[in-house]
Amino acid sequence: MRVGLQCALSDAGVDVAQLNSQRQVSIAIAAIPDGVGRSVPLNLCLILDQSGSMEGRAMNTVKQAAQRIIERLSPGDRISIVTFNHKAKVLVPNQVIDDLSNLRIPLQQLEASGGTSIDEGLRVGIEELAKGKQDAVSQAFLLTDGENEHGDNDRCLKLAQLATGYNLTLNTFGFGDAWNQNVLEKIADAGGGTLSFIEQPDQATSEFSRLFDRIQSVSLTNAHLILSLTPGARLAELKPIAQVAPDTIELPVDQDGNQVTVRLGDLMVDSSRVVLANLYVGQLPAGKQTIASVQIRYDDPALGQEGLLSELFPIEVSALSAFQPAPNPDVQNQILALAKYRQTQIAEAKLQQGDRSGAATMLQTAAKTALQMGDQGAATVLQNSATQIQAGQELSESDRKKTRIVSKTTLQSNEP
Repeated sequence: MRVGLQCALSDAGVDVAQLNSQRQVSIAIAAIPDGVGRSVPLNLCLILDQSGSMEGRAMNTVKQAAQRIIERLSPGDRISIVTFNHKAKVLVPNQVIDDLSNLRIPLQQLEASGGTSIDEGLRVGIEELAKGKQDAVSQAFLLTDGENEHGDNDRCLKLAQLATGYNLTLNTFGFGDAWNQNVLEKIADAGGGTLSFIEQPDQATSEFSRLFDRIQSVSLTNAHLILSLTPGARLAELKPIAQVAPDTIELPVDQDGNQVTVRLGDLMVDSSRVVLANLYVGQLPAGKQTIASVQIRYDDPALGQEGLLSELFPIEVSALSAFQPAPNPDVQNQILALAKYRQTQIAEAKLQQGDRSGAATMLQTAAKTALQMGDQGAATVLQNSATQIQAGQELSESDRKKTRIVSKTTLQSNEP
């Protein structure tokens, strides 16, 4: 297994007469099979909310969704199940898959009661997941339907950051309308995972399965992007690097001189992580010039090897005396995806500040951006939210959450 790298500039040319040029660098990273290799075991922890609000249909559908995911695990994979209300407990300790019937009984006995302490569930889940992380792909599915009423939201973020240090990936599922989207998004973003919205109970199985399909294709882990800049190039000062696929996430940057390191997390075989870096390039002499180089540091759990390095990929521009703009359409679409996310964030901030007119205008702008990139589903959701605000209506919790979700990703085809 090796790393596949594809890099492209928003425009591969610059004007030799220009003192400074701004360019976005698109970097697509995936795992590439290099022959028949040993499959990587999956180490999965389900962290399930069993508070009183989950009683009835919600609890039943989550148990069914969890059971179906367990049934898709292969021999050699590992499973653990942690449940939480106002405290957390280990329902199924971390173990290698053997007899599935032994897992079915504890799940079926699960009953809803008590309050909600997400951070406690997260803490215990991370402890269980860490027990089986050696030479495996370690992923957690955290599902909750409520606020962290008995817990500490700041602690959730610290735990998510701790998990990445152990090479564990955290995915979050918001169930129903009452969950805190800021908390679950921060956990997923910091934990290198994905935020999903289960609006109706009968969507639980399909959402679990959709994400399970993705993590099954993970083959390399703990990937870091290393971007080395030439003396004439520099990163933009504000939010210089972001992931735009499979989800949009602002990525924290660790910069030491001209070298920038960004943690990416897991790499999949059939889907690239796409990162945009916003660069400024000083005036260049005519001809082809290298402005940066890219390398990926990663672990290969199938081989039990850590800190491997990909080939070095140079980023080159052509400095032209007769410059004519030639924007790259694929990179332009990725720039639009990031703009959609940031415009929606601005709209949410304006709404919180009581600027309803500004929020509606910015949501309309985000809707137009979504249309430009061909994301009709997001455009519809964003425009509907803008229309409601303009009409003096309050957005429902479902509308707020769907607006957040479509800002980060492209809606699935079966979603409205």
